[in-house]
Amino acid sequence: MMKKMMVTPYWRIVSRVELFGEGLRTLYYPSNEMDPYLKDKDDEDSVDLDDTTISPEDSVIICARNEDDVSHLEVWILEGSEEGDSNMYVHHDIVIPAFPLCLAWLDCPLKEGEKGNFVAVGSMEPAIEIWDLDVMDEVQPSAVLGGVVEKKKKKGKKKSVKYKDDSHTDSVLGLAWNKEYRNVLASASADKVVKIWDVATGKCSDTMEHHSDKVQAVAWNHFVPQVLLSGSFDHSVVMKDARISSHTGFKWSVAADVESLAWDPHAEHSFVVSLENGMVSGFDIRASSSKLSSDPKPSFTLHAHDKAVCSITYNRLVPNLLATGSMDKTVKLWDLSNNQPSCVASKNPKAGAVFSVSFSDECPFLLAIGGSKGKLELWETLSDAAVSTKYGKYTNQNRSAQS
Repeated sequence: MMKKMMVTPYWRIVSRVELFGEGLRTLYYPSNEMDPYLKDKDDEDSVDLDDTTISPEDSVIICARNEDDVSHLEVWILEGSEEGDSNMYVHHDIVIPAFPLCLAWLDCPLKEGEKGNFVAVGSMEPAIEIWDLDVMDEVQPSAVLGGVVEKKKKKGKKKSVKYKDDSHTDSVLGLAWNKEYRNVLASASADKVVKIWDVATGKCSDTMEHHSDKVQAVAWNHFVPQVLLSGSFDHSVVMKDARISSHTGFKWSVAADVESLAWDPHAEHSFVVSLENGMVSGFDIRASSSKLSSDPKPSFTLHAHDKAVCSITYNRLVPNLLATGSMDKTVKLWDLSNNQPSCVASKNPKAGAVFSVSFSDECPFLLAIGGSKGKLELWETLSDAAVSTKYGKYTNQNRSAQS
């Protein structure tokens, strides 16, 4: 039986996943300060508190799994130690009602307090559910964006579906939280549209209909947080200014269905897109035109894998370091310097077909991997000699930044 596992650390959101069976999708906290279990809280039962307390040296990962027709979120803990040994276990889980396809962590305070700890879940259903990660035995989402109002079946006719106002009408394939405007969430759907939500009010603030096929991925620019990128099965990537509903946008044509896309965290004008045919292309938005009919050329095109490249993720510490994960069961690390990509390392993580990869922000050489075997895999990339030789100097830089 094929399973599916996806990896989306809290500090880094992976764009999307195709449905190939059962599996798991993963997410980390952006920082220990945002981890609800690291906070000192009074508890009547000190034993239970000891069981749920997480050390500041630990990493927290959220997995969305579907197995035996049951879907749930799993909160995993990766324990650190002074000896360098690690132990990984499930801290708690949350049952969710639909097959999960994508996750996005957000700290918008839906409840009391300045910050919250929530995860938005896109699934095979049109609704986007937002779950509170501070509550261990949560049974209901804190908020639901869109969804079905009711389904009616008339005698002799197909079942009719009534949706909430401004809801998606098909599966939600991609989510992107805006870290600057913390109440803003973008969603991509099989209904061919992109929506922007105000999670504080639960309302859709804009609907974009610039694609002609399923929209697979969305991503906010790191430097200009109003700028949104979307990729579709219509073989195009479109960039729009979310502040201006009438903005026609900028369009780039690609050779196959878009699988994933990502803005370069080190370069304001650059992004990469991965495709169903195994290719990865990089683009510089300064070479584009405001006309959607234009066809700007990529900065580079890379035959990265033999099968679909389901996920890509930049390293936030090391410029030009990109990880790719593919249906060919491999994960590769690339140096994109000077728009001349070269493969630094390649690994078969024994995860099956790889659906999701994501670097940690706080442990930037730790790569989380999810695939068709339904197991969470971690790759300490510095254990590879080529990676250590080329990028080992950045470890001291990271320690200095954290001290």
